[in-house]
Amino acid sequence: MLDIHPTDIDMLRRASTATIQSQLFRRGLRNTFLFGLRPANPRCTRFIGEAFTLRYIPAREDVDTLDVFKDPTHPQRLAVESIPSGQVLVMDCRQDAHAASGGNILMTRLKVRGAVGVVTDGSFRDTPALTDLDLPMFSAGTSATINLARHHAVEMQVPIGCAGVAVYPGDIVVGDPEGVVVVPRHLASEIAAPAAEQEELERFILERVEGGASLPGTYPPNEATLRAFRFARRESPSED
Repeated sequence: MLDIHPTDIDMLRRASTATIQSQLFRRGLRNTFLFGLRPANPRCTRFIGEAFTLRYIPAREDVDTLDVFKDPTHPQRLAVESIPSGQVLVMDCRQDAHAASGGNILMTRLKVRGAVGVVTDGSFRDTPALTDLDLPMFSAGTSATINLARHHAVEMQVPIGCAGVAVYPGDIVVGDPEGVVVVPRHLASEIAAPAAEQEELERFILERVEGGASLPGTYPPNEATLRAFRFARRESPSED
């Protein structure tokens, strides 16, 4: 699998999902933001990690009974016990939030194992408890209904769709207060430095707009604005 330099990961970690999506859009990718997902704990939203995927199909009453959870190889339980530290569990629930795809016990186990985030286009249960769990968790809703009522876990570490976005194992998943964006792994290093520069440029532009500058020539910046940005960048003290 393609290696990504830690410096690139750090730059992406500091970039907003909006900035990352803009960089991907510049490269022709229009469908990378997982629309409609919200954090279970609004105080804990920022994360970055490799995608570890889990796919569900619709449940069937004769198959999906409570006894299935006694089997340690059940794909949902196996995914929780297999995800490597530093990765993000991304679940394909077919955008069906009528039944939960996880609750407090599973989320706590994922945190203890070192997962850095959980993303589902289904829902969570035990949500009052999740608001106190220090783990970024994004879902399409909440439901007290057990997952077996709607979801049958079939396989992990395969390409999936989550909130209408294609997610491949090893893709880079980034979350912040606005939501979650998926970066194809081969583009992560390519967009890291431009994303960091875009963040700096937009802070510069915002200061100008706050100071009364009009949009023409400021946003998007014309050459004069870019020259002023480059000069201010040279003159500003190094963070190091």
